[in-house]
Amino acid sequence: MALKPPPIDDVLQQFNALLGNTGLRDEVGKSTRSLAQAALARLELVNREEFDAQVAVLARTRARVAELEAELEALTRQVEAQTGD
Repeated sequence: MALKPPPIDDVLQQFNALLGNTGLRDEVGKSTRSLAQAALARLELVNREEFDAQVAVLARTRARVAELEAELEALTRQVEAQTGD
């Protein structure tokens, strides 16, 4: 059976206890923050405003596609009715 790793909070508490109030703790914090920011930058995330704008565009596009599909269906029926005569 595989060993279950300890929760991250436990690891962080142990780490903080070892470092205490030294400058090393601040340096590790800065490095970790910098590393996290770099990783997030590579993900090409968008802010909430941009996301909401794209959701609105997608909703309008889906509605327009539904309209065009209905129009195409109606035109197809007309053509079939004309060629059936």
